[in-house]
Amino acid sequence: MSNPQGLLSPEQLRFANSLASQVLEQLDRILLGRRDLHRMVLTGLLSRGHVLLEGLPGLGKTALVRTIGRIMKLEFKRIQFTPDLMPGDVLGTHILQETSAGNRELIFQPGPIFTQILLADEINRASPKTQSAMLEAMQERSVTLLGTTRKLPAPFFVLASQNPIELEGTYPLPEAQLDRFLFRLIFDQVDAGVLHDIIAERRRGDLPEPTWQLEPVDLDRLFAAMDAIYLPKPVARYIARLVAATHSQNQEATEQVKKYVTYGASPRAAIAIAESSRAHALLDGRPTAGFEDVKAVASAVLNHRIILNYQARFDRVTTFKLIDDLLHKVDETGLNLPPDVRLATA
Repeated sequence: MSNPQGLLSPEQLRFANSLASQVLEQLDRILLGRRDLHRMVLTGLLSRGHVLLEGLPGLGKTALVRTIGRIMKLEFKRIQFTPDLMPGDVLGTHILQETSAGNRELIFQPGPIFTQILLADEINRASPKTQSAMLEAMQERSVTLLGTTRKLPAPFFVLASQNPIELEGTYPLPEAQLDRFLFRLIFDQVDAGVLHDIIAERRRGDLPEPTWQLEPVDLDRLFAAMDAIYLPKPVARYIARLVAATHSQNQEATEQVKKYVTYGASPRAAIAIAESSRAHALLDGRPTAGFEDVKAVASAVLNHRIILNYQARFDRVTTFKLIDDLLHKVDETGLNLPPDVRLATA
């Protein structure tokens, strides 16, 4: 199916898909056993979004972020978030210095947030004050201190990690900050076969060097190609209906939503699904985003944006189960057609 807007030629699509495939090939070669996760992280980056990685210590979250920076030739910095970390430790601060003329003036010293990929390690260990300092940077890609706004490098991504089991000394991320993350991805344990390959091939866990790297000009081409992926109106309507159905008062809300959801997803979630659906289609080599792309990214976009009530805890209902139920019960077309009938998405 061709792009109805004619923005992306077949040659451009093949070239962009080839670049993305090489990035994924390098990730899969260097970091074993997480092909699906690598695909979702790259989908998030092509959507220019931030990603929250949740998993136990030692599963390779830091290695993943560092490796992405090496493959994509992006500047990488890491901040270990702790309860005593202050906003100035992240954003930067002004230092009183004496100039050559003998005068004293405040000189701005940029913090580690002035980078292209920032690993916010164990972000939920920082105090709410420090967490809130990240909001402008994540949303506006800028930092404002003492009335002066400074733009962050482009592109700018926050890949944050948090440990789901250690609760002492942590400050749960507020909903406003969670909403700034395009995806929340879960790091699961790898199987015995992958563990065998790691200990047999990687002495002391050392990672091999990339055999190929993405040039900055090619990253710009990838972004341009992703922006040119067409989102048909039926798919856009499906995204809007799906997000609206996360609210209990909506007519398409499922029984689980009505019973267990306190607050549904925000409009930012609909934007996130639309953008990441385009990126997912690009990785599949298609010029048009389809219903299958929406379903592939919906859980990663919605799972941290839906707030459940206490009854859900008692009944052991998770946002993942609820979203899966929504995807099965909210009709793609809104026409309640039989399951074997599909409409064209163009």
